[in-house]
Amino acid sequence: MRLLRHLTGRHRTSVTNRTLGLLLAFNAGAVNAGGFLVVHSYTSHMTGFLSTVGDNLVLGNMALVLGAVGTLWAFMSGAGTTAIMVNWARHQRLRSGFALPLLLEAVLMLLFGLMGAITLGWPTPFAVPLTVLLLAFIMGLQNAVVTKMSSAQIRTTHMTGVVTDLGIEMGKALYWNRSGTPPETQVRANHARLRLYASLLAMFTAGGVVGAAGFKHVGFIWVVPLASILLALSLPPLAADSGRLAHWWRARRAPEPR
Repeated sequence: MRLLRHLTGRHRTSVTNRTLGLLLAFNAGAVNAGGFLVVHSYTSHMTGFLSTVGDNLVLGNMALVLGAVGTLWAFMSGAGTTAIMVNWARHQRLRSGFALPLLLEAVLMLLFGLMGAITLGWPTPFAVPLTVLLLAFIMGLQNAVVTKMSSAQIRTTHMTGVVTDLGIEMGKALYWNRSGTPPETQVRANHARLRLYASLLAMFTAGGVVGAAGFKHVGFIWVVPLASILLALSLPPLAADSGRLAHWWRARRAPEPR
């Protein structure tokens, strides 16, 4: 319980950032790959949707433009929701600032798992089903959590930056420093970063395999174990803040003096 409280607590260390980042990378890979089997669209990264906007503006396919814009809006709304929650918790001096958006993500994933088949065809103003917007919102929530907790050093929902940084560190590791080169000018790989980026890539890939297999063989309900992991991560800090949250709630409900 203490370990879980530290993983999503207010006070961050390189160890807690790395551990939580790896767990959330697995979750993102599972949701991204498994969700693709359901909605036929990857929702954890927005590069393709921006390209879709450009391509189809030229081709005149406004339905695809509208769908891409809606997905971008949902992802940004998720990130914005995280920012609101984290900053509100900071002003309330809570320890559960990063746990709050993860709790919301877990609840939304549970709704997706339990009602996904029902909402799969629900129309939206953006010409894509509600399920697509929901998954994009969830990924925006998660990406913003990791970005804020690690000061933008770790990302979990897309691997472009991770693969780039991994390639840079590999290039440094393979660089040939000529004999006699002063130590201060030698090119050296940061092995801690190399291990971190390789681990994030491996966890995202493993999550993709597990998520795709789960959705293929079990269906929507497969998301419940993933949501349970997020609940386990988010509830301990919230339990530690229960007293402050109860006080805030009572203050909100108290009648204003006349």
